[in-house]
Amino acid sequence: MKVLVTGGGGFLGQAICRLLRARGDAVLSVARNRYPALDALGVEQQRVDLAELDPLLAAARGCEAIIHVAAKPGAWGRYADYHAANVTGTDHVIAACRRHGIPRLVYTSTPSVVHAGGDLEGVDESVPYPAHFRAHYPATKAIAEQRVLTANDATLSTVALRPHLIWGPGDNHLLPRIVDRARAGRLRFVGSVRKKIDVVYVDNAAQAHLDALDRVAPGAVCAGRAYFISNGEPVYADDMINAMLRACGLPPETRRVPYGLAFAIGAVLEGIYTVFRIEAEPPMTRFVAEQLATAHWYDISAARRDLGYAPRVSVAEGLQRLAAWWGTMVR
Repeated sequence: MKVLVTGGGGFLGQAICRLLRARGDAVLSVARNRYPALDALGVEQQRVDLAELDPLLAAARGCEAIIHVAAKPGAWGRYADYHAANVTGTDHVIAACRRHGIPRLVYTSTPSVVHAGGDLEGVDESVPYPAHFRAHYPATKAIAEQRVLTANDATLSTVALRPHLIWGPGDNHLLPRIVDRARAGRLRFVGSVRKKIDVVYVDNAAQAHLDALDRVAPGAVCAGRAYFISNGEPVYADDMINAMLRACGLPPETRRVPYGLAFAIGAVLEGIYTVFRIEAEPPMTRFVAEQLATAHWYDISAARRDLGYAPRVSVAEGLQRLAAWWGTMVR
């Protein structure tokens, strides 16, 4: 089968492309840049901005399925930029499916589409979208997820996955932020009470996308539904971060700041960055403070049942792989 992967050059996108190629699928990645790692995998690449419809329509011709991973992440920036990347881009992916009769669409969402600011402990997919969002990323991802699920019908089968805190070797987003802050002495845990979170090793997250791709079809139980994806091993946030620091040869962090203080600092910094039109992301925002101070772990039994998803790499094994990879990177 020929599968189009949007954002195939990213951390998760590359892992998905690797698994697809390993089982013999032809893969086309569309992204804004070209990636040598994808060339090495034998992945066809086209440079496409998903905010532009015509180039995507041209690229999608002849494809039999789309895995839509590309998105604008982060906790800061202009709403228009997030909407163009996450909503308009998704609308264009759906349009490409319609134009070319592509029957299967797997969408990479995020659990933050249901985060209302409080603890989420063992919740399943019945938890509703919140009325308000603290950041443009979850707001626009929620809109896009709903459009993907609404698009499900007799000719286009869709499914949305919500992987939580993807990590592992090759991570160019979460791990560098943690390591940089630790080395600079600016890493702190937020809140006086330790909270559990879910994480998902990158290969498990990628496999979930292939599981969904293989199961989604007209009338399938997963069609038109969203699923939480994790390792199924809730861990205390500070334990996980310190384990990642240890894998990178750094000492553990123990310092904490009260949630109220972190939230207030985030509010002040948001105001300053807005007034002075600073484009860089503030070191703290209200959304980030809430994320760091609350529990968020999920019931993944629906993904196990409907998609056949089963995490293959445990957190412990993933940390061993991370340490081995980091050793090759720093030498």
